[in-house]
Amino acid sequence: MKKQIILFSFFCGFISAVFSQNDATDKIKKEGLSNSKVMDIAFHLTDASGPRLTNSPGFFRAANWAKDELTKMGLTNVALEPWGDFGQGWEQNRCYLAATAPYYFPVVAIPRAWTGSYGGKKITSAEVMLIRFRDSTELYQNYSGKIKGKVIMSYSTDTLKPSFTADGSRYTDEELDKMANKKPDTMRNGNSDVTPQQLAFRQRQALQRQLVEFYKREKPALVISMRGLGNDGTVFVQNGGSYAKDAVNDYGWVMLSSDDYLRMQRLIIAGQTVKIEANIKTTFYPNDIKGYNVVAEIAGTDPVLKDEWVVIGGHLDSWQGATGATDNAAGCAVMMEAIRILKATGLQPKRSIRICLWSGEEQGLLGSKGYVKQHFADPVDMVLKPEQSKVSAYYNLDNGTGKIRGVYLQGNTDAGPIFSKWLEPFNELGTKTITIGNTGGTDHLSFDAVGIPGFQFIQDEIEYITRTHHTNMDTYDHLVPADLMQAATIVASFVYNTAQKEDMIPRKALPKPKG
Repeated sequence: MKKQIILFSFFCGFISAVFSQNDATDKIKKEGLSNSKVMDIAFHLTDASGPRLTNSPGFFRAANWAKDELTKMGLTNVALEPWGDFGQGWEQNRCYLAATAPYYFPVVAIPRAWTGSYGGKKITSAEVMLIRFRDSTELYQNYSGKIKGKVIMSYSTDTLKPSFTADGSRYTDEELDKMANKKPDTMRNGNSDVTPQQLAFRQRQALQRQLVEFYKREKPALVISMRGLGNDGTVFVQNGGSYAKDAVNDYGWVMLSSDDYLRMQRLIIAGQTVKIEANIKTTFYPNDIKGYNVVAEIAGTDPVLKDEWVVIGGHLDSWQGATGATDNAAGCAVMMEAIRILKATGLQPKRSIRICLWSGEEQGLLGSKGYVKQHFADPVDMVLKPEQSKVSAYYNLDNGTGKIRGVYLQGNTDAGPIFSKWLEPFNELGTKTITIGNTGGTDHLSFDAVGIPGFQFIQDEIEYITRTHHTNMDTYDHLVPADLMQAATIVASFVYNTAQKEDMIPRKALPKPKG
């Protein structure tokens, strides 16, 4: 009889836990899908803050607003936490460029980050010089001493081709099934085989680095460039100078849309003189070279588990061409909304929850790497700090505005069944795919590198790669409200389930020191 009583008590406890979990999920879904504030958060991070290049005034506008908002939500230990030295900030103050000969036409142009001004005043008439070279030897032989103070553009072999596919798309059932059925990657790391395409890319990158050094030495007044992906007025623009504290960036450098650039190039090749007028001004901010992340916490309620953590995040920094809506105000807005949902529902997580909004991601995951090194371990030596064993999981969102379709396991097979169960209440929202596959390029990798389970959600790409990623089109209007509401609701559920789970999320084998 005593054994039966024990079994009955266990069964009742199990049923109670199931009903409690279902009740929590229902509360989260109702709040997240019916009372969402995600677009208001996104507005403040984009339109109200402006571009958020790390250490720029726009970044600090967004970071301080997020800090204040998380404080209003009732979080504790809210701070702009320094993670190490980054370098100088930068912002564009003015950019106007137009062709004046052989006839007038306006040009879509954006300064490359960490580059200088064009003379500091409006230039009313300057001839554009087209330089052509196959390698660095030709570059130095043909143009040394000939470009100082001039407006320069280099010959491009790119051509614009019409596209017959839509910019935006969602994953098809077939594509998701392929992800779900992916087998673990058994190929050894460090495969030395290099494809011809990879070799060509490396050669282009090497030549680009040599070109930058050439410009630094020869000191043109203004460099005009393009990236072949941009058309229809879309400009793909990142950096052209260095953010190092002692770097000198004393010439202007702008990116043009391919449409404008190739027109100017054709005119010059045809023997026409192309002249421009321009007014380009940028400002550097060298006084505070520290990098900062926004961090905040919800204290856990369980006497034992409150010392363990669930960590969520996305990168707050962006490039300067627009307001970084899909990359990655979307992810930050979703994570802040997930926190708001948990607070609004009154749920009491057992484990503590920490939200981190990273800086320096666009320069190489610098903010999350610095944070991980300070709190958990350095991948170089893998000497673990006490906090490393206390983190159950890190969840990241940084693939645009698309709704969540599932989870990349990052090779963590044991987490798959757990996540599949947690996704069941959201299958009706198009979310059920679990893939053993990895995805790279964002901040979950910093956690994975020191043995903490780090995960990125699968998201519909929408028009991320084709139109918004690192472009002047990455604005609030390219966000999909329903998708962000869905994503925030799922993240909130994952965070709560992880906080309530009896055990922590399973871990892979601890990585070896990188040396």
